[in-house]
Amino acid sequence: MDKLSLNQITTNSWSLPEAVRGCAESGVGWIAFWRNKVDEVGVDEAARLVKEHGLRVSSLCRGGFFTGVQPDGSPVDGVADTRVAIDEAARLGAEVLVLVVGGIAGGDLVRSRQLVADAVEELVPLALDRGVRLGLEPLHPMQCAERSVLSTLDQALAIAEPYPAEAVGVVVDEFHVWWDPRIEDLIAKAAGRIAGFHVCDQLVPLTDTLMGRALPGNGPIDHRRLRACVEAAGYDGPIEVEVFNKELWARPGQEVLAETIEAYRNHVA
Repeated sequence: MDKLSLNQITTNSWSLPEAVRGCAESGVGWIAFWRNKVDEVGVDEAARLVKEHGLRVSSLCRGGFFTGVQPDGSPVDGVADTRVAIDEAARLGAEVLVLVVGGIAGGDLVRSRQLVADAVEELVPLALDRGVRLGLEPLHPMQCAERSVLSTLDQALAIAEPYPAEAVGVVVDEFHVWWDPRIEDLIAKAAGRIAGFHVCDQLVPLTDTLMGRALPGNGPIDHRRLRACVEAAGYDGPIEVEVFNKELWARPGQEVLAETIEAYRNHVA
């Protein structure tokens, strides 16, 4: 339980104050914030609530979209927005700012990936100054077009490696990487660079590449094997349970958190 972190998206029906109180009352010492939830109360109030309830913030999600387009196709200045997010993460005491780098811009995949590399280079000085680690999160290849042109852990590592490990790392999210036949070797290669470990399961059959997730133990992912891999690579940080699932979101947050704790204990810990 000392490593379990509730990723706020799992209890999406809860406001930020409800999620903070729920974690404190259930003995969960870590929480991962989403910026839209933080915006509802303000950064300073969110930081106050965390301190008041004795929690720690494992990550803030999200920055990125460096290719200039959001999942709905609308334009965005991803670098400018991520600068704001870095500052928010520092004020919240978040150890990591998770980066979802953006989908293909203008139909040019090669150029889109170069935009990501250029953006990271530009943001590293600010990240170092604020003491916030940028966490590059590769997403499942079926999300390449609209969410992330980084689809594998080695692609994320290639962008991270020129910079200090305390400035740029990678996030290992089971949903996005468990299928990769090279994943054990890639996690080993990421030693010293792993900034976060996110767990969930995959629904079978997978009919929705965004919402097709479940709590650990409800799908094919071998959570303990992947946890052993990240720990062998030197990662000793919090483990976030992050589940996108509309049916779960429709249920009371306290019920979902109780099931999250049980699933973590039975299938991850």
